[in-house]
Amino acid sequence: MRCLATGTWLILGALLAAPGQAAEPSEVPTVHALALYGAPGLPDGYDHLPYANPEAPKGGSLIRAAIGSYDSTNPFIVRGTPASGLTLVYDTLLEANADEPFTMYGLLAGGIRLDPDRRWVEFDLRPAARFHDGEPVDASDVVFSFETLTQKGQPFYGAYYSDVTAVTAVDQDTVRFELGESESRELPLILGQMPILPEHYWAERDFTAVTRDALLGSGPYRIAEVDPGRRIVYERVPDYWGKDVPVNRGRHNIDRLVFDYYRDQTVALEAFKAGNLDMRMENSASNWATAYDFPALNNGFVTQLTVPDGQPAGMQAYVMNLRRTKFQDRKVRQAINLAFDFPWLNKNLFYGAYERTDSYFENSEMEATGLPSEAELALLEPHRDELPEAVFSESLPMATPEALRPRLSEALALLRDAGYEARDGAMINTETGDALSVEILLYSTQFERIAQPLLRNLKRLGIDGNVRTVDVNQYLNRLRSFDFDIVIGSFPQSANPGNEQRDFWGSEYADQPQSRNLIGLADPTIDDLVDRLIAADSRAALDTAAQALDRVLRWGFYVIPQFHLSAHRIALWDKFAWQEPFPQYTLDLEAWWVDPDRGADIENRQRSR
Repeated sequence: MRCLATGTWLILGALLAAPGQAAEPSEVPTVHALALYGAPGLPDGYDHLPYANPEAPKGGSLIRAAIGSYDSTNPFIVRGTPASGLTLVYDTLLEANADEPFTMYGLLAGGIRLDPDRRWVEFDLRPAARFHDGEPVDASDVVFSFETLTQKGQPFYGAYYSDVTAVTAVDQDTVRFELGESESRELPLILGQMPILPEHYWAERDFTAVTRDALLGSGPYRIAEVDPGRRIVYERVPDYWGKDVPVNRGRHNIDRLVFDYYRDQTVALEAFKAGNLDMRMENSASNWATAYDFPALNNGFVTQLTVPDGQPAGMQAYVMNLRRTKFQDRKVRQAINLAFDFPWLNKNLFYGAYERTDSYFENSEMEATGLPSEAELALLEPHRDELPEAVFSESLPMATPEALRPRLSEALALLRDAGYEARDGAMINTETGDALSVEILLYSTQFERIAQPLLRNLKRLGIDGNVRTVDVNQYLNRLRSFDFDIVIGSFPQSANPGNEQRDFWGSEYADQPQSRNLIGLADPTIDDLVDRLIAADSRAALDTAAQALDRVLRWGFYVIPQFHLSAHRIALWDKFAWQEPFPQYTLDLEAWWVDPDRGADIENRQRSR
């Protein structure tokens, strides 16, 4: 799933004001959308998103697998393991168009006013907006949501909305956010992504407590069944207040969305083949190539679909935990990187399906290449004394040669330079006498076969390693408290990165439980580059800041980059329909529907098995 979209933009038709002087609301036009770099792609009065079918039939069901377990229906807090799909219950002020890089259209908010100097933004709520219990959604609910999420929710919310200085209900239908002196160009748009919670519902409830209640929202679905650890079921709200809002027309078509829980991906695959699941997002190249040769597919009841993904590939990697002393030496981290043999994995396990990931902004203009440009150097030079000289003078790392032996020889030299020596087949720290060892923490046995070749190569260097596979709940608890050596982590990127970069790399979040700073980075240079990226006032400035950040992260060898595929692999029972072409940037399953005729045939077949 992509992360929250971020970036910079210009508001359509914004009036010019004196520099540094905030405009009055009466001087600012009310618009229907906020767009990245220019006007929104869809005009005021548009009927529906281009990839949605407003004539799509309603009905049917979609059953998918979730792996592990859950014990909470509150996805916003640190405690508990939340169920899959809970965001379907909540509306946001604005909604993204998956066919544009980053444009947000009104959902709960029918109108938007943004100060030309971005010192404030106001949202006008639609009078028809209602929670599922019939109570209106008003400005006080927005204020409550902001304060509750940033003060009591996961650290992510505090990082994402940190530049907001105040939020007030101007009247029942208008909410105003003060943005102060913030240089975050993205902030007004990402405020539109905030889920809106019902203040009256939470008045007598503890927001921070784990709960299994069917929580109240205003979105297109409500929770219909909670069976912890087994399944969660959502039902479409037939009188949903927002069904005719243009951004929703032709979306949210399926009556029942079911997430069945399985402990293991292998069992989930067999459940799909048996007809117990309708759809499977396949992340295994081996499975995709070999596991779908079964009668239902051969007879045309199941199909395999590959949908291109227009977002940057981001970074999936083995993440080394800098909170462990052994990983604080860059040479040690670089040596461990050199032991990863992607060509062997791709040939022997992945059927040649993947490409090696080098960049944190892979497959985008934000990826650093070659030596730093003059624009990059302007950002990097103030930090020259804190950065490795290689940042300025050498081509980028991670595009490693295919031959493993030279890489391991280089790794041995790096370990010796870091103060290690080989004794009786082990790599020993000459100062402390400790043997260098690593543990890879996993929650699924599916990843073990990928981790074992790395451990074998590390063993050749004298580094002892093992895999520890635990259940999902234990895995999440250890992740929250940063109790691991190495985990497989993901740092997804949109075409317009912004405030979420603080949560990924920012010093402030290095020791906050459940932050996404898995590495444990606390580096003033990286903090400055993140601030520069967030404050970028043009596409060129954003690309340059991202390239500089990418370059510094890559020369830090904080992770062992893995691989990527710029597409979604979807296996499904052939009862679904969708509008083509697919949206250019993001897959939107909410625009799919169940074909009445094919759906009935498939469901009859599934019931008869």
